[in-house]
Amino acid sequence: MKDILLNIEAIIFASEEGINANEIKQILKEALAIDINKQEVLDLLKKIAEKYADEDQIFSLKVFDKHYQFLTKEKYHEAINQLQAHKDKKKLSQAALETLSIIAYRQPITKLEVEQIRGVNCDYSIQRLLEKNLIEIVGKAESIGKPLLYATSGQFMQHFGIRSVKDLPQLKDIITEDNSIGEATT
Repeated sequence: MKDILLNIEAIIFASEEGINANEIKQILKEALAIDINKQEVLDLLKKIAEKYADEDQIFSLKVFDKHYQFLTKEKYHEAINQLQAHKDKKKLSQAALETLSIIAYRQPITKLEVEQIRGVNCDYSIQRLLEKNLIEIVGKAESIGKPLLYATSGQFMQHFGIRSVKDLPQLKDIITEDNSIGEATT
């Protein structure tokens, strides 16, 4: 059983964007020639999560959209942030952030719809977001020309620490009286 546990850990560790329980089950079946059911895989994943919950571990097992992935614990985030800043000194522009916000809240959405909301061309912003894997192409619209549909990616969820788009802040949560435009102050 320990060998299976270690194999699952290795599979998760080697998986760049997370892996779900069914994929783990299939890989174990092919690699180790064992027949294991999904519930057994979930039980083993729970044991791994408990192991990495220990304070001496730098990783924890997280689940995003039913995909398991090892992530560094919060107390190491500052060091990791410095590494990321070092690796990617170019941050997203204001235009790219606006485009990403529109895609996040209106997904799936076409480039034309994003441009109609922003009022400007979004080719460069969408290209940068695709390069950074914050958005992905999820299909084609049924409208004339079959334009591509864009949505946020798993990396977007990871980057912002959310499990699904339902966890995004709602407009009512971020609008305050200070956000009013064009109203006279007293």
